[in-house]
Amino acid sequence: MQVKPGTSWQDAYDRCCEGAPEAFHHDRVLNHWGGFWQRDGRPAPVFSPVDGTAIAGPPRLDRAGAARAVAGAVEEHRRWRHVPLEERKARVSAAVESMAAHRDLLALLLVWEIGKPWKTARADVDRCLDGVRWYVEEIDRMAAGRAPLPGPVSNIASWNYPMSVLMHAMLVQALAGNAVIAKTPTDGGLCCLTLACALAVREGLPFTLVSGSGAELSPVLVAGRSLGCVSFVGGRDAGGNVAGSLSDLDRRHVLEQEGLNCWGVWEYSGWELLSRQIRASFDYGKQRCTAYPRFVVQRSLFHEFLGAYLEAVGSLRFGHPLAVAHPGDPLPELDFGPLINASKAKELADQVDEAVARGAVPLHRASVESGNFLPGQDISAYFAPVALLDPPRSSPLHHAEPFGPVDSFVLVDTEAELLAAMNASNGALVATLSCDEEDTYRRLAPDVRAFKVGHNRPRSRGDREELFGGLGASWRGAFVGGELLVRAATQGPDGERLPGNFPGYTLIP
Repeated sequence: MQVKPGTSWQDAYDRCCEGAPEAFHHDRVLNHWGGFWQRDGRPAPVFSPVDGTAIAGPPRLDRAGAARAVAGAVEEHRRWRHVPLEERKARVSAAVESMAAHRDLLALLLVWEIGKPWKTARADVDRCLDGVRWYVEEIDRMAAGRAPLPGPVSNIASWNYPMSVLMHAMLVQALAGNAVIAKTPTDGGLCCLTLACALAVREGLPFTLVSGSGAELSPVLVAGRSLGCVSFVGGRDAGGNVAGSLSDLDRRHVLEQEGLNCWGVWEYSGWELLSRQIRASFDYGKQRCTAYPRFVVQRSLFHEFLGAYLEAVGSLRFGHPLAVAHPGDPLPELDFGPLINASKAKELADQVDEAVARGAVPLHRASVESGNFLPGQDISAYFAPVALLDPPRSSPLHHAEPFGPVDSFVLVDTEAELLAAMNASNGALVATLSCDEEDTYRRLAPDVRAFKVGHNRPRSRGDREELFGGLGASWRGAFVGGELLVRAATQGPDGERLPGNFPGYTLIP
């Protein structure tokens, strides 16, 4: 096995330096603020989760540097908010088409920086670009009667979807008339985001991209009074800290936090379909906010469910996303690659071992060595699928999202138990009920505390016109998706109540 020629990290970085020399120097990546690429900050050493290769690290700013960057964004916002919509549409469209011309390089950077398989990485890029094209077509009706926010939008997002979530939101926020600030996710995505920003800035979009620790930059990127909106995507602990910083500010905010998304199985018989759905649920190793790590199953059906589940996980393929046997071979079609880093893999292994020691029953535990790897490569960031029956209540696997290929099963005998188990995390983004009868679904679904509940099918963030949000502790602030993403980034009439989950009210669209 070997890395396919032309896809090495050095190949990818050299192409960045050639394609955007203003943003990529031979020895480091730059920040962008105040309308210029800045060789500031302190680059940190970073290693790819794919095989331990040293890759470009984020140029971390201190708080004072971030404050200067925000001040520059505020100045850009004052100008950009008065740019006519037709011109904004033209510039955003030009940026999208420039990114489309660099689609495979953006995808290759996602492979190296966050471990996405090739097919998944390209899909992430495509979802971003296709989604923004739709917004360009629909923005006139969405923005009618609305105005840009009073200050720029500050984005702090997790590392798992740099293009289809973060860059997508940035482009739509700019389309709506706002200058945009983004902090590079600490754990990955630096070069992909930097290249995309470089292409956008060339078309005149008011983007600021900086790196730094959340704790150091939060007082500026979250609590700064000149900001018009704070948009956060990440875990509940970090989201709680952001919410605390916003608690005394009358500030637009969108805080997407994790929830334990559950799949309930009740009075069901479609096992072949469910087996295919279970395999698909392992996309990107379940490192997704809409992954399903918990299955709540009717006890009398568990033997049939387990057969369908084991058939699905037995066919999963994982390993090095760029490893081929011969130079001319296509890149492997994998269900997932590594986790985001070796620390996360160890954390999950420790949680599984602790849960088993306290009584959980391991029903499936694959071997990491069964993956598709280069000879002697570093595999410390890889984690093979695990399934546990009844993790103890003291375990994080009982009440929190593992963000990796670890599933847990809970058996129930009544509908009341089913609903209680599915609502264990006090709110989720998505949920699914597999049940044969539509009437059964309609009776149970309203009591599942998730923003979207699917019947015999998984739910996701969605694209284009589909709305997205969360119930309970999984979401704070304005909902997004479809026209709600534009409404969250603009001002409407006085007294407007945005759909969302706010301290004083919850308004479901």
